[in-house]
Amino acid sequence: MPRMKKVEKVNDVKGTLVNLFKNLDKWRYLLIVSILLALVAAILSTVAPNRLAGVTDVITEGIKPRVENIEVISKEIFKHSNIKVNTFGNSMEDTNYLDMYNNLSKDEKLALFNEFEYKGVLISKEDQVKYFDSLSTVNKDSTDEALESFDDMPKSIKSFIEPKMNVSDLKIKSIILGIIYLLNSLFTYIQGIIMAYVGIGYSKKLRQSISRKINKLPLKYFDSHETGDVLSRVTNDVDTIGINMSNTITSLVTNVTLFLGSIVMMFVTNPIMALTAILSSIIGFVFSFFLLKRSQKYFVQRQKELGDLNGHIEEIYSGHNVVKAYNGEKSALEEFDEINERLYDCNRKSQFLSGIMQPIMSFIGNFGYVAVCVVGALLVMNGKTSFGVIVAFMIYVRLFTNPLSRIAQAMTTMQSILAAAERVFEFTNKDKTIIKNFSAKVKAGEKIAIVGPTGAGKTTMVNLLMKFYEINSGDIIIDGVSIKDLKRENIHDLFCMVLQNTWLFDGTIKDNIKYNGKDISDETVWEACRIVGIDHFINTLPGGIDSVVGDNEVISSGQKQLITIARGMIEDAPFLILDEATSNVDTRTEELVQKAMDKLTKGRTSFIIAHRLSTIKNADLILVMNEGNIVEQGKHDELLKKDGFYAKLYNSQFQK
Repeated sequence: MPRMKKVEKVNDVKGTLVNLFKNLDKWRYLLIVSILLALVAAILSTVAPNRLAGVTDVITEGIKPRVENIEVISKEIFKHSNIKVNTFGNSMEDTNYLDMYNNLSKDEKLALFNEFEYKGVLISKEDQVKYFDSLSTVNKDSTDEALESFDDMPKSIKSFIEPKMNVSDLKIKSIILGIIYLLNSLFTYIQGIIMAYVGIGYSKKLRQSISRKINKLPLKYFDSHETGDVLSRVTNDVDTIGINMSNTITSLVTNVTLFLGSIVMMFVTNPIMALTAILSSIIGFVFSFFLLKRSQKYFVQRQKELGDLNGHIEEIYSGHNVVKAYNGEKSALEEFDEINERLYDCNRKSQFLSGIMQPIMSFIGNFGYVAVCVVGALLVMNGKTSFGVIVAFMIYVRLFTNPLSRIAQAMTTMQSILAAAERVFEFTNKDKTIIKNFSAKVKAGEKIAIVGPTGAGKTTMVNLLMKFYEINSGDIIIDGVSIKDLKRENIHDLFCMVLQNTWLFDGTIKDNIKYNGKDISDETVWEACRIVGIDHFINTLPGGIDSVVGDNEVISSGQKQLITIARGMIEDAPFLILDEATSNVDTRTEELVQKAMDKLTKGRTSFIIAHRLSTIKNADLILVMNEGNIVEQGKHDELLKKDGFYAKLYNSQFQK
């Protein structure tokens, strides 16, 4: 498996987030509303278990016998009886008393008691005898017998001991709990709809903005970015933002609120059980953030590799004929396999690390259930809490542990969103400022040469003239009019260009030379061909200027260049740009081209870019560029006398 390249991280998290929020426009307020709804819904979710505990306690109390009243009733009976306390004792569990009582006859038992009224209920002597008879014969070690003894008790006494549900209290608590859950569901549903609308609408806006931006982007952007990578930003990255944003933002708000809210409510409900739940789940904190740190870089790298893969595929398919002609299939396939393997590796690692989080957190949650149940049972046995609190904490454990994994997943997804957003927003990033503190005045018909080493910024100068690049500061004025006030189409009509990289489309030689020109006769085409010296080659072709050629035809690079020079000859424009026009021709052809250039530049203001400095000795002004700036300017002889950068550059080409 190939070694992973160094992972690119999000360079400006804060700035990217700010850009995301600013670009939301009208959806910004809907997003805020959705976040508030998610926040309220999460708060209701944390309050609900506490209310559920109250409902559970009412139900629990309503279904169990009120055994504590047995002692109370027994004391009341002793209080109104003829029994001597110091003889028989005052407890129903007194063994001596029970033995003596069981040996008495029914009449003797009746003689011990007196009829009395307790809380509005008349308790007869017969009921008192029957009550003590049921207690004296029950096996207290048997739960079933103890429960059966309640059934044998007289109705007057049983009413104080049998289970009694507080229906009024239960109704109020149940209604409140129902309202909480109803509002929670309603707010969650509404915010889900809003976020879906925001995500879809924002994606549409981004695509529209990018579409408009692409049409306005200078050529410089496409010079430095692969087409496939641009397409990946428009499709994959925008989809990543739109699809994931609708879920991730509210998920973060909801789960952070659930996490913090459940901690607060657990301590409010029962501090001991709160500590139990937190300590049993603390490992989840460490593990989730460890996974987050490990998986984050792979999500960022995945977006980059996806762009590289799309760029590679687009280039290979668009240049398929060249690849096949130069037997480049194997090399292209190897490069594809390498990029694809890196993308697979990023996907595998990111999905594995994020996918393993769920089962780990599920185990931690289940472990928390066990710990809460054990500690809760001990507290119930000691009368420190109620059964309803245990039920509430079983829900709180889920509310406490589940957000951990969801927050971690949301954070990793947020990294993908930010990585994608940063790539999208690169369309509006500012570039490094070059060509500073430069000023020059060019008269009509002058020849301006632009020279310098590779990468010095020569082509950038031409692109500024053609308004392919926008000017950050300063101005370029043509006949008193700023190019800022002119449309690109108007400026392009003023210039004709002969570029370093020749380009022929599939068609006749005549069509290639007349490209986009109107009312151009064949004689004019032949005249341009004779001037540049390409007429002899054309005459050797079966169809002459009507012969079909293309960019992939087997003709020499010099012949292609001469055809493009002829194209420039017939364009009636006041300005001429020659960008390394003779770089792809041999010395003999260069002499022919140079003579043609003299005729081509006559009467036109010419801007000539050349590595061969011998071709621009007669230039009216030479601009010497290095590292993006004009370092020297003047005529050939003047610059040689200065013995500066131009002199060294010129002399280096003629050293023996």
